[in-house]
Amino acid sequence: MKTKISVLVYLLFINIFSISATAHEASNAWKNAYKSTVIVLPTWPGYNKPGFGAPKGTAPAGTGFFISANGNDASLSNHIMTAAHVIRDSKIVEIENYNGKSEKVEIILIDYKTDIAILKSTQKGIPIKISKIKIQNGNEVCVIGNSFGLGQSLSCGIVSGVNRKDIGFNEIENFIQTDAAVNPGSSGAPLINMNGELEGMVDAIYTKEADIDAGVNFAIDKELIQEFLYLNHNKLN
Repeated sequence: MKTKISVLVYLLFINIFSISATAHEASNAWKNAYKSTVIVLPTWPGYNKPGFGAPKGTAPAGTGFFISANGNDASLSNHIMTAAHVIRDSKIVEIENYNGKSEKVEIILIDYKTDIAILKSTQKGIPIKISKIKIQNGNEVCVIGNSFGLGQSLSCGIVSGVNRKDIGFNEIENFIQTDAAVNPGSSGAPLINMNGELEGMVDAIYTKEADIDAGVNFAIDKELIQEFLYLNHNKLN
């Protein structure tokens, strides 16, 4: 009996330690990336303020993040990446940063084939650094998004699959599949590793019944993001 109790106590200790370590890593990911993340607030034709009249299948708000033109420049940047469908047909786009300050931004690049868009802020922010490590199934990742327009929040999970293509969302696809919770308002959010480095950009939820998280979510892979930045480098300088 003593042996069984000792084993149970040991296993419980290991489990608690594992949960604590994971929570610490997630906290570190948040700390390193939340200041780079913004809420994206589009105003649609016929309306005078954001949050109304969004096209069918598009949330009233989204998420974005500061990024440098080459993806890894440590200097401050005024370029913000988001999903193109977040701002589709909007006449005015505003952002709200981590400390609640809002401003109107300029749409300078939008590509519906990849569903990537670039906004330009008058203020410079801290760009998210793109991870140089190859992402693999089982890697822990987090999303800093604006689920249901409630403001910045953190959700974490694992990479369920990589190089997902021909899913049917975009003309050009290279997705990371993850079970990190994603809901309307988180399109354009950064998918980050435990160091707060960019692995991808949240783009779609795979569900057939309702527009809510079902644990099968897709982020545009950093490889496609880097290719996009390379091809459009001159437009970002």
